[in-house]
Amino acid sequence: MKCPFCANGENRVIDSRISKDGNAIRRRRECLACEKRFTTYEFVEEVLPVVVKKDGRREVFDRKKILAGIKKACEKRPISTDAIETLVENIEQACQEFQGKEIPSSMVGEKVMKGLQNLDGVAYVRFASVYRQFRDVGEFLEELKDFLSVSGKEEENGHVRPSGRPPAKQG
Repeated sequence: MKCPFCANGENRVIDSRISKDGNAIRRRRECLACEKRFTTYEFVEEVLPVVVKKDGRREVFDRKKILAGIKKACEKRPISTDAIETLVENIEQACQEFQGKEIPSSMVGEKVMKGLQNLDGVAYVRFASVYRQFRDVGEFLEELKDFLSVSGKEEENGHVRPSGRPPAKQG
């Protein structure tokens, strides 16, 4: 680490602490040449794959785009901000764990749809209608049939429905 005052490469660490947000290590250093003190931060470098779009273009992974799409789908739905944040974090983590340097946008979109399907049925259908670019009502109805068949199977097994409500009791 070069001293910002004299550019000498020799210094010593006086103090190390975790930053307030917990995402970095703050180090207080002292230059051995000029004896001035300065602070450095160490961060973990997040390696996210490049997203390959349907038309072949490549874009840097953008968490904000995913968050915006999910928020739009969840608009006016009883879904907490924490639940949305957790979903975005899970998608981002899955993309970080992806073994390649590039990830198809379709794979990212499918991860969003799967997460929304488990979170809220209406948000899932909203997102699917934009993501899958339905050309007519028939395609839209096919997607709904698939969604309802998956939901029905979960209800039969006693799982919570995507709406967040438990299955109706039979009696």
